Amino acid sequence: MNSKMYSLLIIIFGLFSSIGSAQVQLNAAGATFPYVIYSKWFDLYNQQTGVQINYQSIGSGAGIRQIIEGTVDFGASDGPMNDKQLAEAKRKRGTEILHIPTVMGGIVLSYNLPSVSKVLKFDGQTVGDIFLGKITMWNDKRILELNPGVKLPDEAILVAHRSDGSGTSFIFTNYLSKVNKEWAEKVGFGTSVNWPVGLGGKGNEGVSGIIKQTPGSFGYVELAYAVQNKLQYAKLKNKAGNFVVANFSTVSAAAEGVANNMPSDLRAIITDAPGKNSYPISGFTWLLVYKNMENKQKAEALVKFLYWAMEKGEAYAEALYYAPLPKAVIKLCEEKIASITYNGHKIK
Repeated sequence: MNSKMYSLLIIIFGLFSSIGSAQVQLNAAGATFPYVIYSKWFDLYNQQTGVQINYQSIGSGAGIRQIIEGTVDFGASDGPMNDKQLAEAKRKRGTEILHIPTVMGGIVLSYNLPSVSKVLKFDGQTVGDIFLGKITMWNDKRILELNPGVKLPDEAILVAHRSDGSGTSFIFTNYLSKVNKEWAEKVGFGTSVNWPVGLGGKGNEGVSGIIKQTPGSFGYVELAYAVQNKLQYAKLKNKAGNFVVANFSTVSAAAEGVANNMPSDLRAIITDAPGKNSYPISGFTWLLVYKNMENKQKAEALVKFLYWAMEKGEAYAEALYYAPLPKAVIKLCEEKIASITYNGHKIK
């Protein structure tokens, strides 16, 4: 074989290797809460590396079920898996599930009142009573007392909530359970609850659609969806007694108390956090990852993506209305990522 032929074969081999690398596909499913930023990440990462990440935005509950059943390479949830779910996953899959926080977000109380231009104010007790069906009209005196000088319509409140298993619902109902005693006793919190009143929508997309199309509606959605759909959303009274709006700084303020004191499994809840500037319905969102994977190519691709998300992806958070992780949390995430293996072998 002459040198030219040898060089040609090397080039061809390299091209096939490159094509093989570009064809790596990871399948994932779960939370709608972070879908806006995940779409950005997955598209950018595909452009830079050729790795394709197929993500189904079907809700945290479905994402948890699929990671337990092994039908995805990783899942996503805004509500952490509970101990029972983790035990079931380990029994079925033969490995632990790691929680990797990615960004933080705020869940806003959004409404459709064309005649009201001023930003409304709510507290947790009132929000809970609306979702319990105890407050049914927009001009109820309890809402008026929180919004002096605002002329509210004599219209019924149409409550909108999630119909699917949802981490957004987990965060929202966890908050209500802390600020409304009756809600805690009668309904509680979880990815799915028995809603006393209201109309259900699938995903943050579904609830946003109900609110956008229905005058008089009132529901909870992740901040990015409210902004994208140009929905009105309220200021909320926090634990310190201040009315705050959800944004990067107020969500970040809610995380300050746990950033340097995270639990070892990273399943931290930051609803109703202390601090004068803390937004009370804030939360982490997590990727759910098998600690030990069986496919070396997929394991290597996933680990590289996770490092990229920590090192590069966080820079896109604020522009998309999420809060980036504190540096102390990123360090903990990278330690978890470093523990991922394939068939018991460390990933280099």
